[in-house]
Amino acid sequence: MFRILSLALALALGLSQSAGAQERVDLELILMADGSGSVDHEEFLLQRRGYARALRQPRVVNAIRSGALGRIALTYVEWSGHSLQVPIVPWTLIRSAADVEAFAQQLEKQPRALEGGGTAVGSAILYGVQSLNNNLYEGTRRVIDLSGDGPDKDGVAAAFGRDQAVAQGITVNGLPILSLRRPALDVFFMDNVIGGPGAFSIPAKGFKDFYSAILTKLIREIAGRPAPPPVRAVARGAARGEPGRFP
Repeated sequence: MFRILSLALALALGLSQSAGAQERVDLELILMADGSGSVDHEEFLLQRRGYARALRQPRVVNAIRSGALGRIALTYVEWSGHSLQVPIVPWTLIRSAADVEAFAQQLEKQPRALEGGGTAVGSAILYGVQSLNNNLYEGTRRVIDLSGDGPDKDGVAAAFGRDQAVAQGITVNGLPILSLRRPALDVFFMDNVIGGPGAFSIPAKGFKDFYSAILTKLIREIAGRPAPPPVRAVARGAARGEPGRFP
């Protein structure tokens, strides 16, 4: 418990550490992809290539250019256990198709950083908060985009991490990867993962559906489009940033 409280305090203090001369952007977006042992090599490639392919779509570049400043800050991180989060592509200023292409190429060239270590959704969210607080950008919006194929097995509760993010004005969006083993993972994400202004979750029906799900999600996140209201009452609370259940 002491470790959890210390981490939360460090995140709160991080708000003042990045208040210097920062470059203004329309959006600070941290893409957080599941690197746990449940993601096999083929699924890992589908995930990495899905992000790279989606980022290259002209609609994504058009969404970036449509912002008031016409630029966003972007990073890609793989996560698994409580203290296992590895930046694959560091925080990068994205303004053009050339910037997007360079980012996508790094995604495709970098080797896999994690393969095992548990599934710590809440700890991944807390890492995302810290990264957003300590980068060199000042975004009109700040978003953690977290994809995963399972619920918490390690670290702090997902809802705890989500509530820490929401308290600092950060939106957490979800991309649950459904499977025969976890067909209702989208419910867990709605109840425990997403939160903050305009939060939403788009499930992928397996890793092979990942590309289309992330493309839709990226465009909505970058353009700042409002999400349709969730159906479930508890999910509506989570989407507003209210605390959710943790089973």
